[in-house]
Amino acid sequence: MSGSGGNPGGRGSGGQGNTGKGSSGKDSTGQGRGKGGPRDNSRRNAQGRERNRGPQRNFTDSAPSQRTRRADPARLVAFEVLRAVAAEDAYANLVLPARIRHHGLDKRDAGFATELTYGALRGQGTYDAILARCVDRPLDQLDPAVLDALRIGVHQLLAMRVPAHAALDQTVGLARAVIGAGPSALINAVLRKVAARTLEEWLDELVAGETDATKIAALRYAHPEWIVRAMRQSLVAHGRSADEIQDLLEADNAAPVVNLVALPGLGNLDEALEHGAAPGELVEGSALSSGGDLGRFSSVREGTTRVQDVGSQLVARAMASVDLGGPAGGPGDGKAEAWLDLCAGPGGKAALLAALAKQRGATLLANEPAPHRAKLVSQALAAVPRETWQVRTGDGRELGTEKPGSFDRVLVDVPCSGLGALRRRPESRWRRSPKDLADLGPLQRELLASALAAVRPGGVVAYVTCSPHPAETTAVVADALRKREDLELLDAGAAVDAVSLPGKLDAGHESTAQLWPHIHGTDAMFLALIHKKA
Repeated sequence: MSGSGGNPGGRGSGGQGNTGKGSSGKDSTGQGRGKGGPRDNSRRNAQGRERNRGPQRNFTDSAPSQRTRRADPARLVAFEVLRAVAAEDAYANLVLPARIRHHGLDKRDAGFATELTYGALRGQGTYDAILARCVDRPLDQLDPAVLDALRIGVHQLLAMRVPAHAALDQTVGLARAVIGAGPSALINAVLRKVAARTLEEWLDELVAGETDATKIAALRYAHPEWIVRAMRQSLVAHGRSADEIQDLLEADNAAPVVNLVALPGLGNLDEALEHGAAPGELVEGSALSSGGDLGRFSSVREGTTRVQDVGSQLVARAMASVDLGGPAGGPGDGKAEAWLDLCAGPGGKAALLAALAKQRGATLLANEPAPHRAKLVSQALAAVPRETWQVRTGDGRELGTEKPGSFDRVLVDVPCSGLGALRRRPESRWRRSPKDLADLGPLQRELLASALAAVRPGGVVAYVTCSPHPAETTAVVADALRKREDLELLDAGAAVDAVSLPGKLDAGHESTAQLWPHIHGTDAMFLALIHKKA
């Protein structure tokens, strides 16, 4: 499964961390090899019976009763996150940092837990197909906790640089500690079957005799079949070749680099750069983090430096930079501009827009319907002087009626399927269904209609999604343009190029812009700039 191996957080196969054997002669459980010193190489046990195990299957140096009964903290974190995702519909990227802090993991163990968590979530569909070959009952008849433990074990065995004996021993120890002795025996037996083949051998077995290219890609790259079809359709709809589908699916499975942005005029990246971050290659004021606890940076704690995908940075800057005419690029009557972020939660783009608005003497209204997310927006905006922004808690579909023609620039980053951010939210690929596209369509159109009502004649609306699917992108925009004669598309591709660093992104297609993980290294952000004629 391409891209799911990644970096195991510094725990290599040479016994680093507690995944292998160190110089002390202890195995990964921290126990010795037995009471009598070096292990007896005889294949006969204490009762004189010959063991039916060769050296190649020596997953652990301890007998079953001697294996670890404790949960390794890094693996326990991964298990707890998978349980929260499955049982509570939680988002891994929100739960994982809290569990890492709760268990006090150091940088290396936190890296291991991160790779194990995201890798097991990304590979879930493929790993379940493998497990189905190794379990003597349908997977839906397993205790969900047992299934999550198995997924964690499979990812270690097939896609991480963890010795097989350590992966099996520690996963069984986790199960003994948090699930029970009975399930741990099942997990031990199943994982031994999994370990009999490499990942590539399992993939070859899964697709043997299969001729449907979509099904093959779905298994090899751990995406639901409907998403493989949707992504192929999206590539073609945005002017790219369907042959890029493999590269796109591989990019979805690659662990994303953490992107940072310094709020213009308020923050800087000095701390991050001093601690190993690299300057961003696509947009000014951005950096690529080397990882670790970003909360150690005072600028991050203060909110003047933020974690934000560079695709989000580009679309926000593109909207802010459109020339609306008038003095110094301001509105035609020379008054200070009023900006609106119609769907602001949780506040990342709003913070960047507010900083840009401050530089240009504009103000920003950030709207968010959910009170708890509106609070997050206020927290995100706290680093920007208070006179620049205001937060409204309410339905964005009502703003067009309440404040018609009141804003010069409106960002409407609509709720969407999130197909463009699968690398950052790996669990979402297994949660979403084609029905979501149909359900979200009316809301997206209503929000865009409200944004178009709220913008003044001569102003611009930026319609944004974190999805490349034409049902959420070009189709929504085309419907809006069909209904009104006072609207026209601006060249969003040119606008994105204008705010990017030299070396054009080439994100445009027929006046809209579409970014791609496999081409631009960003989330698959879509941008349309709609001008309301004066």
